[in-house]
Amino acid sequence: MFEEDLTKKEKYQLKKDEKNREFEQVKKQKTVKRFLLWGLVIVVIGGSIWGLSRIAGHSPQTQTAVLLDAISTNDWVTGNQEAQTTLIEYSDFQCPACGAYYPLVHKLIQEQGKNFKFVYRHFPLKQHSNAEPAAYAVEAAGKQGKFWEMEAMIFEHQNDWSASNSADEIFRGYASALGLNLELFDADRESGEVKDKVKSDYQSGVRAGVNATPTFFLNGKKIQPRNYEEFADFIKQVQTDGSNS
Repeated sequence: MFEEDLTKKEKYQLKKDEKNREFEQVKKQKTVKRFLLWGLVIVVIGGSIWGLSRIAGHSPQTQTAVLLDAISTNDWVTGNQEAQTTLIEYSDFQCPACGAYYPLVHKLIQEQGKNFKFVYRHFPLKQHSNAEPAAYAVEAAGKQGKFWEMEAMIFEHQNDWSASNSADEIFRGYASALGLNLELFDADRESGEVKDKVKSDYQSGVRAGVNATPTFFLNGKKIQPRNYEEFADFIKQVQTDGSNS
């Protein structure tokens, strides 16, 4: 009886050991699969981060290139017309931030205008009641060859007309100071041609994803310079990249 009982115990123990081995094997397989899955996740995340960093460029302030409307004869362009570097601004004349950026852009054009061409496009925000009239006034002045002069006049005196209920009369005074034909000025700023130009600029900005002012694009890339030095650095970097390509 003793031998028979011992044999049964051995058989039981063998079966138990076998089940334990099977359990451990299944456990190891699950662990391996878990490691492989997490490894794949890490590879995918790492690849995504690398790809996004490539798209974003070297500067955290530079965003990916967007599709902008090509520069046309209807655009107002200053600086070096033949330059390969193009800075486009979408701006609102009543926007305080645009007014603050105006002297920076003006200085950049004066000091480095030979290195790039600057394009101004209207993007009057709906909450600014005098933004569109200001844009019409600048466009009307442009038809008499004084676009940039009127742009400067309106930005430099932004506080004088921004909240005024008689902004149109103030703009007319600027036109007079610039020696414009006031009869033509009045007719042009009310014309469909001028209003369509401002609307066309605005729609161009919408297509480019503009949702605030001022918005700058340098060779198709959205930039957010915080001061003159960063503006200059962006221009220099584009030129350096271009010379190395």
